[in-house]
Amino acid sequence: MNRIDRLTAILIHLQSKKIVKAAEIADRFSMSLRTVYRDIKALQEAGVPIGAEAGTGYYIVEGYHLPPVMFNEQEAAALLTGEKMMEQFGDQSIRQQFASAMKKIRAVLRSTDKDFLENLEAQIAILRSSDPVQDDFPNRFVTPLQQALARQQVISLEYSTVMDGHQSKRVVEPIGLFYSHSRWHLIAWCRLRQDYRDFRADRIKALTITNEIFKREKRISLQDYLDLQKNRPDDMQHLVIMHVRKDVANQMQTFKREYGLLTEAPLENGFEMTFLVSCLDYFARWILTCGDGVKVISPVELITTVRNQVQALQDHHGI
Repeated sequence: MNRIDRLTAILIHLQSKKIVKAAEIADRFSMSLRTVYRDIKALQEAGVPIGAEAGTGYYIVEGYHLPPVMFNEQEAAALLTGEKMMEQFGDQSIRQQFASAMKKIRAVLRSTDKDFLENLEAQIAILRSSDPVQDDFPNRFVTPLQQALARQQVISLEYSTVMDGHQSKRVVEPIGLFYSHSRWHLIAWCRLRQDYRDFRADRIKALTITNEIFKREKRISLQDYLDLQKNRPDDMQHLVIMHVRKDVANQMQTFKREYGLLTEAPLENGFEMTFLVSCLDYFARWILTCGDGVKVISPVELITTVRNQVQALQDHHGI
């Protein structure tokens, strides 16, 4: 990258955040702190109003804006790919906001780049496994959740659990959002349970952002939470091995990774699947829907759980 391009990139980076540390600029553009100081001085001498706070970083004086940024073909293609991915993996609110942003981006593209995108658009497709439609859930809350996260606002929500469909009202302090296994998840401190909880965004029935502000420093960060889950003791999880008939394995394609699939090895008429499971009762309910197409090999506790659930169903229906 030549110096002119680097100075422009530094200016854009400064505009992207309220305060930017010199070390952050050095890491971002792979250069020394001495070069950072020299480039910042060059921008100041060129008339860019850059302020500095000792021990904090650099900032652009309020009111200054760089003229509209032009995108090259590679950047425009990356944005197009992002738009197509968002159409498949974003909820309604994110899809609408991303589509609006893309219209603004397309408006500043050169004519040649617009032609480039139009030619490329029909030749890119993002496919996903079809999920059952759940009309009871609006699936449009990721955008307001992001707003609450950024502003540290307490949320009131109506939530339906996956296991039994029971609906409850919760007041929570949001600490982060993450996307996994085709689902958006809200991690939050639940005031009802007095503990951190994982709420699937597509199971939220209704949501209200309150005017109450909570102190973020009292809660762990999203990354800390994810690290804790990753490093949970092995005895809190169960390794499940089962043999699955080929026709049933095909029916499992949509959900098997969501239920913790680790490995899948071919057998004569099916597959041996290995799962890492945190709740045997929940997992047993799922494999019961597969009938005799599944045989649990281990652990014994899961076999017992399945038998108990079958017996409970027989008792319930008087069989």
